[in-house]
Amino acid sequence: MQDVVQNTSTTRRPGERWRAAYATDPAATRGRLIPEPFSPTRSDFQRDRDRIIHSSAFRRLKHKTQVFVHHEGDHYRTRLTHTLEVSQIARALARALGLDEDLAEALALSHDLGHTCFGHTGEDALDACMADYGGFDHNAQALRIVTRLERRYAEFDGLNLSWETLEGLVKHNGPLLDESGQPTPRYRHAGIPVAILEYNALNDLELASYAGAEAQAAALADDIAYDAHDLDDGLRAGLFELEELRTVPFLAALLDEIETRHPGLENSRTIHELARRIITRFVEDLISESERRLAALNPRSVEEIRGAQAPVVAFSGRIAAADAEIKAFLFARMYRNPDVMAVREKASDIVADLFAAFIADPRRMPAEWQAGLDGAEEGRRARRVADYIAGMTDTYAAREHGKFYPSTPSLHWHAMDRGLPLAEP
Repeated sequence: MQDVVQNTSTTRRPGERWRAAYATDPAATRGRLIPEPFSPTRSDFQRDRDRIIHSSAFRRLKHKTQVFVHHEGDHYRTRLTHTLEVSQIARALARALGLDEDLAEALALSHDLGHTCFGHTGEDALDACMADYGGFDHNAQALRIVTRLERRYAEFDGLNLSWETLEGLVKHNGPLLDESGQPTPRYRHAGIPVAILEYNALNDLELASYAGAEAQAAALADDIAYDAHDLDDGLRAGLFELEELRTVPFLAALLDEIETRHPGLENSRTIHELARRIITRFVEDLISESERRLAALNPRSVEEIRGAQAPVVAFSGRIAAADAEIKAFLFARMYRNPDVMAVREKASDIVADLFAAFIADPRRMPAEWQAGLDGAEEGRRARRVADYIAGMTDTYAAREHGKFYPSTPSLHWHAMDRGLPLAEP
């Protein structure tokens, strides 16, 4: 293997594939909880990726909300299209940094498997319903899906993914425990989700260390994708105008650049030019900053990445500030837009109503979801109900609601009419 300093973007041709010494090596995987024969044609991480793509939970992302309820327009992101965009960026980052592309792709494709119907609204509503039973966390739910809830294989429940994929799924945002064994700030209030602790007791994911660099790349690919594409969707929906983005200095500079190079460009093309520039600047900065960190650490193995005191894949201070400013703009102008909030409230009511209906009578769930609940304690019943609701698509949840309640809130909203045409030539 070449060392870290030699493996930089200035010493290889664009698109050239290589794996650095600090990459997660599929030939050195810690294996699967249930041992399986090796494949003669695919690495373990390729098999993980393929199992994720062929899972039921992955297919359901097609009809799960990103920000807008999926049926509002064909050009708005769903969880599936968002996931595919994250996957593309994660692969690009992995290739540039000499990481294992297949592992980075598997982690990108699985990062949203645990999201409920109606996006973060559904998660918040289900978390409130589960407050007395350990709460609800979409990362923990993704782990439940790939280790328990997918029931497709004859030999095991879940997907029996490799240790490194499970580690990255759980720790892509960083360690869950500090050096003293206490929850990190993200989990200090609510505690580490029970599903993660239960699985960790079976298969130690080393919760106090960082995940490999592939997981770190997938996590920031998620940030890059939704920064660019939520702006795109918000502009298309008419929630804000291009000129309003100038309150964010980073975006103002990009708009000036577009205007200088393409004076009089129509809005739809300007929006696309803006999104692609955001992605390009963020990706190029992340590669540069990560190479700088890797050169300073000079790790010779993935274990040295895990044992580092800080992430090795990161934005520079300047782009981290731009990322924070974009997120603050989106939070105020999009996620908390009155029209969006009105739909969120209705979606929240649907989830809460479904939870109440199924807790009151679990027999309202399909037979396979009722199995084993007779005489079960309340917490177990509640978790089963949460698993069932979390797996629902937006359309299925609304349809189920209609079975038990005289009326179901309409999730259509008219702000879309102010945006760009949805049918593009």
